[in-house]
Amino acid sequence: MKKIFLLVVLLFSVTSFWSQRNQMIAYIDMEYILENVPEYIQAQNTLDAKISKWRKKLDTQARHIEVLKTDLANEKAILTKDLIEEKEEEITIKQEELRRLESLYFGPKGDMFLVRKQLVKPIQDQVYNAIQSIAKRKKYDFVFEKSTDLVMLYSNKKYDISDLVLSTIDRTRLSDQKKEERRKKSAPKSKELTNSQKEILAKKEQAQTDKEAALAKKNAEKEAKKLEIAEKRKALQEQREAKRKLLREKKEAARKKKEEEQKAKEEEENNN
Repeated sequence: MKKIFLLVVLLFSVTSFWSQRNQMIAYIDMEYILENVPEYIQAQNTLDAKISKWRKKLDTQARHIEVLKTDLANEKAILTKDLIEEKEEEITIKQEELRRLESLYFGPKGDMFLVRKQLVKPIQDQVYNAIQSIAKRKKYDFVFEKSTDLVMLYSNKKYDISDLVLSTIDRTRLSDQKKEERRKKSAPKSKELTNSQKEILAKKEQAQTDKEAALAKKNAEKEAKKLEIAEKRKALQEQREAKRKLLREKKEAARKKKEEEQKAKEEEENNN
């Protein structure tokens, strides 16, 4: 209660001070402005789609690790020490890869930070430039942001310049579009390429084709290696299953033999 009272006193004091100096004040609603800027909505949707894709990939890998852990726990009793260590090492590698991906996507300097900066910052700069232009034209001394931690006990709608900021952004966008159209019209038409230029262009295209072919070959080799590893794992799994089957058959044969010996012994005792 005491803090609220002091805040009210402070606000009245500041208001009185500003009134004496005849200073101009305005405020904006940044959330309202950004929601009405098409470029911001598009940028936010693009960012959300990327985040959803990254989280899906992380979730898939995390579930795969849990499956590996469950399989190891279920098979540990019948696996050799070397096979157990091999599976544990595979799980550790997968966990490290998962942590690396999490840092790559959502770390302090990860992809999310870079994409947000690339997509959203230019739009925020556009808004701030519009605010500065309006403040200079209207001679505002202060422009507050309504949705920040600043406590606004009362706000008169006539001091809200959010719509004015939006109209300024629209005018700037229209002006930029007209400038771009004039630039395209005034740009010199491309001349026909000389034989030398055509030859250089053909070499560049060939180099790009060779580069793409090399990349495709590398990817094919990588996929072939993955397939080879998968086949080896499958063969190893089949060997393990065959060993387990043989072990079960031996146990079953030993059990039957023991039962038969026990039965023969009992019959011999009964005959005597």
